[in-house]
Amino acid sequence: MKILLAEDEPRIAADIAIALKASGMAVDIVRDGEAAWFAGDVENYDAAILDLGLPKLDGLTVLKRWRANERRFPVLILTARGTWTERVDGINSGADDYLPKPFEMEELLARLRAILRRSAGQSAPILKSGLLLLDTRQMRITLRGVPVSLSPLEYRLLAFLMHHAGRVVAPTELAEHLYDSGNDRDPNTIEVIVARLRRKLGSGVIETRRGFGYLMPDDPA
Repeated sequence: MKILLAEDEPRIAADIAIALKASGMAVDIVRDGEAAWFAGDVENYDAAILDLGLPKLDGLTVLKRWRANERRFPVLILTARGTWTERVDGINSGADDYLPKPFEMEELLARLRAILRRSAGQSAPILKSGLLLLDTRQMRITLRGVPVSLSPLEYRLLAFLMHHAGRVVAPTELAEHLYDSGNDRDPNTIEVIVARLRRKLGSGVIETRRGFGYLMPDDPA
């Protein structure tokens, strides 16, 4: 999962980025509204964390522009201004959730995981594919009840496929959501990561649709 973080306070941005990476997510940080609008308009993100009080362009204007351009990724709003009218404006403009500052990091992560699940049509915090379980709260993978150790890249790829179970995902799309914008996105590396996952989880866990991509079945045999 790749997250866009639009926050102009360096300490807050750094703390959130550390928490996101520790939760198995890739993150791009932008410091002002113009950069946030541009990044969200040209990159494919799984979600955005958007501060309303950004310089150059306020967060609410950024959100409205994204939605006007049909950018549909979920957005979690952060703001030090917590009036109910601002919350209503944010939700009416297309935000998926709202968190006033100051906040607890665990609450931010819980709300972010919830909107990620909802955007993918998932409701429970534990994702299931056959005998494979992924607990999004603890980043814990079990197969037949036995914990499986994955690298950060393996976890991010598996989590993306499980969030989108039943849909064929192209290698180029996986690469876009696996790495932040500072890394090379070589779709050929996806095949290597999938091969490692199959060695750990079994060859039938992730299906290959030749010429199209990879599929995590809803209910594999």
